[in-house]
Amino acid sequence: MTVVVRSFAKINLGLYIGAARADGYHDLRTVYQTIALHDLIRVSVGRGTGIDIACTNKDPRVPLDSSNTCYRIAERVLAELGAQGRVRIEIEKRLPVQGGLGAASSNAVATMIALESALKRALKKRLSASARLRIAAEVGSDLPLFLVGGTTLGVGRGEEVYPLPDLATIPMVVVTPQVGVSTPQAFADWDEFINARQLTRPSASDRLFEVGCVLSAWLSGSPNTGALAKGGSRAGNLLSDLVRTGIENDFERVVFPKYPELRDIKGALERAGSRYASLSGSGSTLYGLFRSRAEAAKAASRLRKQGFGAVVTSTLTRRQYWKRSLVASR
Repeated sequence: MTVVVRSFAKINLGLYIGAARADGYHDLRTVYQTIALHDLIRVSVGRGTGIDIACTNKDPRVPLDSSNTCYRIAERVLAELGAQGRVRIEIEKRLPVQGGLGAASSNAVATMIALESALKRALKKRLSASARLRIAAEVGSDLPLFLVGGTTLGVGRGEEVYPLPDLATIPMVVVTPQVGVSTPQAFADWDEFINARQLTRPSASDRLFEVGCVLSAWLSGSPNTGALAKGGSRAGNLLSDLVRTGIENDFERVVFPKYPELRDIKGALERAGSRYASLSGSGSTLYGLFRSRAEAAKAASRLRKQGFGAVVTSTLTRRQYWKRSLVASR
């Protein structure tokens, strides 16, 4: 049986970094938001044992061994369900690698969903919600958000996720540069940045408390949830609230000096009419939010003429995310 699942991307609406922890991770505060750009994951189960990974696009940056997050999660799902079989996972890459859109994490969760679906007829049992979240968190920090979808608060190292009331569907332009940004290196650069300014900055715990207040102020002041109102008024109000509250991504402070072309792209998005522009995760992808799809399309056209790889898409509510995830089962 082969199951095909859309593996949707995410952006970060603000990302704040706290202190390094004893386990080597950092405490974070962020609002995750799923978007309509996606990879495709195909999972089939046959006779035998083992896990095979294939990338239909033959992207050399996608590992095809046990280091792949899809392999690691499939291994855990089989063990949790007490199942056997030869699992084949095909990844059709459309999202950038090391782009800050959570592609590898989304691929892994899509694999979990597809593998469960492929096995359910034979096993007649499924993973519990708590087991899914536990397995996802074991494999990576931002996997659990893809088990929620829509607008989601991320805390801890990002693996603690809490569904928020969905924000309005917002048109957007995504720009994916050729450069890839290493997330571990970006965190190391952040630590160096903070250590050089430690005497003039509040403690990490105090700062994350302040950030929590900022995010609460934005969300509580933005009752613009649900479907986009005709004419884009809800999206417009939401974007105004987002800008007014000063939501930002800490990684921009250390990534932009190292990759000045990314700062230039953010500026180009703003000049093209974006109401809010930001780096997603540690980058290298940047996005701009717009009041209407027509504005986004016009901006993308302008950016492409400047040599940027810009595409028009939109945010996905939780309902849209789950409704569109499963493509086919045969």
